[in-house]
Amino acid sequence: MTKKERFEKVIGYFSEHQPIAETELNYNNPYQLLVAVILSAQCTDKRVNMITPALFKAFPEPEVLAAASSDEVFQYIKSISYPNNKAKHLVGMANMLIDEFGGVIPSEVNELVKLPGVGRKTANVIASVIYDQPTMAVDTHVFRVAARLGLTTNSKTPLDTEKQLVKYIPTDKVAISHHWLILHGRYICVARTPKCEICPLTAFCKYYEKVRIKM
Repeated sequence: MTKKERFEKVIGYFSEHQPIAETELNYNNPYQLLVAVILSAQCTDKRVNMITPALFKAFPEPEVLAAASSDEVFQYIKSISYPNNKAKHLVGMANMLIDEFGGVIPSEVNELVKLPGVGRKTANVIASVIYDQPTMAVDTHVFRVAARLGLTTNSKTPLDTEKQLVKYIPTDKVAISHHWLILHGRYICVARTPKCEICPLTAFCKYYEKVRIKM
């Protein structure tokens, strides 16, 4: 099976069986999604969703967050990973958002990454989810699943994975493919013991081919 055929099989399956796939982070506007994605770094969406209602109530817009201290923000996010750094990032992000972008979340990845706490993955999520751009955010799930399925080859970095994926995924499918791969990695193709026995993609999965040979 060629790589092109493998991509077609994976995309074809998800297109038919999971036509709707979205982020599991709860948000009501671009500002809230940006905050949530920053908080989700090395933390589960479930945990982030537990603390954001109170956080959004206390800091409902960038202007309010920008006027807060990182110590104030810390009190709302202390139960997640790296709360000290993330509190500083959120306040810094809000200030730059006001000062340099007029309070409007930028749509371009190269502008988004200027914001404190926003790396390429976060920027790609925002550009994709909010602005429907064909950007591929690569987290640990996407990195792992893409490699196991054989969609990527010898990828050493998230950027390399991103480039290999967007080369073969049709432009109109890039945004949703990000969610397909994340959700598949979160619930089926998990890190330690992938649930191959219930996976619908084994017929065109490189990892499964190797596992089957060993059996």
